[in-house]
Amino acid sequence: MEQVAAVVTHIPTKKMSAAEVMEKTMAEVAVDHTNFIARSRASLEALKSANLLKSLNINALILGEQGVGKTTLATHIVQAPIVAGEHAHEVLKAVESNSKLIIKNFDKLGQFHLLKELLAKHNTRIIATTSGVLSDALVDEFFSLKITLTPLRERPEDINPLIDKFFLEIRKVFNADEKQRVFLKDFVPDLSENGYSLRRSVYTTFLASSFGENEILLMMQNYLKKKIGTGNDYRDLLYLFDVPLIKAGHDAFGSQLAMAEKFGLNRNTLRKKISEYGHYLEGKEKK
Repeated sequence: MEQVAAVVTHIPTKKMSAAEVMEKTMAEVAVDHTNFIARSRASLEALKSANLLKSLNINALILGEQGVGKTTLATHIVQAPIVAGEHAHEVLKAVESNSKLIIKNFDKLGQFHLLKELLAKHNTRIIATTSGVLSDALVDEFFSLKITLTPLRERPEDINPLIDKFFLEIRKVFNADEKQRVFLKDFVPDLSENGYSLRRSVYTTFLASSFGENEILLMMQNYLKKKIGTGNDYRDLLYLFDVPLIKAGHDAFGSQLAMAEKFGLNRNTLRKKISEYGHYLEGKEKK
């Protein structure tokens, strides 16, 4: 199979040459940024390939880590029911009753031989996604084209548009106004799980910035209800106050000397607390 552009492979050579596919793919205009965010070169190439697939009745596979937008891109290609590979019975049943189908987590399906037979029998087109590993032989057996979506950390141009999208969701859900966007001033995006962790970090940062004293106290009360009852609760749970205070003091005042002065603590006492809570201050949870 020929490789086309940076993200597309396995072009059907019988229907179209690599040169023809390249020409048509590059001619496609990436116009729909509403659902699949495309600002980086890699995501624009993926969107162009997806636009090409709209006009071709072939099966395609979209690969990439969790949260990179595989299902969103699949729904851009076809409007079809979405089934999960973990539920093989549901997938096979859906093939029998739909002319088009999106299969998530294709690598977890398992019953590939039966799927192949049903696809041929019912002439069903599939767009599949996977974060797992599939053999080249299996990919070639089912798909004429594949698109690889790179992680968000390799697509920095897509991050701010995604943050904009998530803030728009927040405005709708929480009836927030544009002024509340100030919470993003010092925002550090979490890209560990791509779009999933980015959305979570945007929501968490917004909520944290929106909480007043009463909300914080209520949240702490509910959390502590689940933790108390060991017999040494006050000492064991004091870190929940000390750690955020020390972190805030470090951000605000910089040096331990200034922190001790502002907190009204002996410098040695503060140093002891910092040493005791070292794993929390490094961002690690207590085991």
